[in-house]
Amino acid sequence: MTPSTTARSPGKPLSTRALSTKKVVVIGGGTGSFTILSGLKRYPVHLTAVVTMTDSGGSSGRLRDEFGILPPGDLRQCLLALTPDDHARATLKSLLEYRFDTGNGLTGHSFGNLFLTVLTNLAGGTDKAVDEMGRLLGIKGRVLPVTLTNTNLCAKLKNGKTVVGEAHLDIRTLDPDVPIDYVYLQQKATVLPETARAIEEADVVVIGPGDLYTSIVPNLLVTGVPQAIQRSRAKTVYICNLMTKHGETDGFKASDYIKEIQRYLGNHGTLDSVLVNTSQMPKSAIARYTAEKAHPVVVDKAVCEGLVSRVIGRPLLAAGKFVRHDQDALAKAVIELL
Repeated sequence: MTPSTTARSPGKPLSTRALSTKKVVVIGGGTGSFTILSGLKRYPVHLTAVVTMTDSGGSSGRLRDEFGILPPGDLRQCLLALTPDDHARATLKSLLEYRFDTGNGLTGHSFGNLFLTVLTNLAGGTDKAVDEMGRLLGIKGRVLPVTLTNTNLCAKLKNGKTVVGEAHLDIRTLDPDVPIDYVYLQQKATVLPETARAIEEADVVVIGPGDLYTSIVPNLLVTGVPQAIQRSRAKTVYICNLMTKHGETDGFKASDYIKEIQRYLGNHGTLDSVLVNTSQMPKSAIARYTAEKAHPVVVDKAVCEGLVSRVIGRPLLAAGKFVRHDQDALAKAVIELL
């Protein structure tokens, strides 16, 4: 059933027919993309997920090193998110995320990653494999890699040292208390033409939610992505993180995230608005992250208003003992932009 859009403001809610003509592109990767795609799939919009391709750890990293394929993990997650039947998705999630704990060479691999690896070889490319898997799962929407170039994500730290590889940046062991100066791709990458076209034709481009330097910014480093955003007629909204991440965004306020997004968009991209959380976080939930040196992101609204046209505050926190975005609240806020 299509969710009600009666809370849309300002103006009247769009009808189901009107929504069915709208195109929404979500740029990101990881669990953040899974969350928002899970909510947006309930609306009758044309939905496209653009997925970062720099993962270098775990099963994805091993398959990448051994077979030279693009890392499949984030692609698998987005495909699962867009599976229309939630009951079927629970079964498929158990299947595709099943990890082998024994077996010569299989230990640590997920079945879904292996499945995408086989499809890549059979179909003749990652983009074709993802489309084929999407058809098999009957997904609502489309999942596209941001590029077909096999790239390594690197970070230059403020002390001049370099961290090579997304996995090493995701879990900082090299000078974790030293701030990041900037991130870059070791190999030059160009956007997949279909991905650029999807961005250019979108009504709304959603950036995030997700880890700033490992899920979001890598997409913006691909040549052609900021340019496609510039050419698009879309409203562009950034979904701000709920928590900072040690080794990446220590001490960041909401305005710092916006500045970094704008920095990597450069003169070619425009960020129209930012979506921030207004829910009060329970102390018990925050306490779970103390050991990880993660803290709630402070929304410095006045500064943010000087950076973007609109700061959209919504109660976005999911119920439960962990700090997570609520998929339905995120989706509703995005639909209100159409």
